[in-house]
Amino acid sequence: MRRARVAVPNKGVMADSVLQLLIDAGLDPRSHLGARALEAPIGEGFDAVFVAAANIPEFVADGAADAGITGWDLVCESGRPLEMRLDVDLAPCRLVLAAPVGADVHSIESVAAGTRVATVFPRLTRQFFDEAGVDAEVVEVSGAVEITPRLGVADLIVDLVATGSTLRANQLVEVATLLASSARLVTRPREENEPDIAERLEELTLALGSVVQARKQRYVMANVARARLDEVRAILPGIGGPDIVELLDGGELIAVQAVVALARVSATIADLKAIGATGIVVTRIERFIP
Repeated sequence: MRRARVAVPNKGVMADSVLQLLIDAGLDPRSHLGARALEAPIGEGFDAVFVAAANIPEFVADGAADAGITGWDLVCESGRPLEMRLDVDLAPCRLVLAAPVGADVHSIESVAAGTRVATVFPRLTRQFFDEAGVDAEVVEVSGAVEITPRLGVADLIVDLVATGSTLRANQLVEVATLLASSARLVTRPREENEPDIAERLEELTLALGSVVQARKQRYVMANVARARLDEVRAILPGIGGPDIVELLDGGELIAVQAVVALARVSATIADLKAIGATGIVVTRIERFIP
C-alpha cells in the first residue's frame, strides 16, 4: 500500500495550528523537518507536503496530494470539485462585503450597478453579485484590500474577517456575508480514490476528527453521596449516563465521571458543588470518538 500524501500550509498562523493538530493526532513531522524541507513522513503510511495554503486545492484536485488541509474559502475560490471530509475547527473567519463608513450601502440590494468591488476572491465575488442580480465591477487585487476604497481603486471590498478589527481600523463596516470559512480536510471525490488510498484517508479523517472532538470536551470526575445519584445523572448525562465507581473505603460516597462539553464545564462544577460533591477533577482529553 503506497503512502498517502497530505498537503498542509507551509507558513502563517494556519500552518502553526495545522502542525499542532497533526502532532496531537500522532502524526508529528518535526523530527524530519529541515530548514527547507518540502515533504516529511508523518506516522505510518502518510507524508506531509508543505505548500502555500492557496495552492492546496489545486494540489489535491490534480492528484499531487491525496488530501489537503486549508481554508474553505480557498477551496471554494478554486472552483475545483473537492470533497470536504472534516472541519478541523481552525482559523474560523468569514468572507464579507464591506463598505466605507457613511456610504449608502446597507445590503446587497443597495449596491448600485457599476460599483467597483476590490477583492482577492474574484470568483466568489462575481458569483455572489451574479446570484443577487447586481452588475458590479470586480477589481482583482493581490493584497491590502482594505485600503482600496481610500485610494480610489474601488468603492467596496470583499475580504476575510475574523474579529473585524482590520475593517474598523480602516473605517469599513460589514454589509453582507458571502461565506463562513475555517480550515477543512479535503480530498478528491471518494469514487476517484484508489482502494488503498481510500482506506488511508478514512484513517486520517478518524485520527484528526478524534482530536477535534477531544478539544471540545473535558473529562469530569467527582465524589458524591450515593443518595444524590439521581441528581448526578441530571448534571452529568455523559454518553448514556456517568460512569460510577465504588470507592475502596465504601461508605456513602461514590466516584462519578463523565465527558462534558467544554462550554458546560463551569456550570457543571457549580452544579456538582451545589449537591455536595467533593474532589472534583477536570482533565483534558487527547482523543474522543463519539
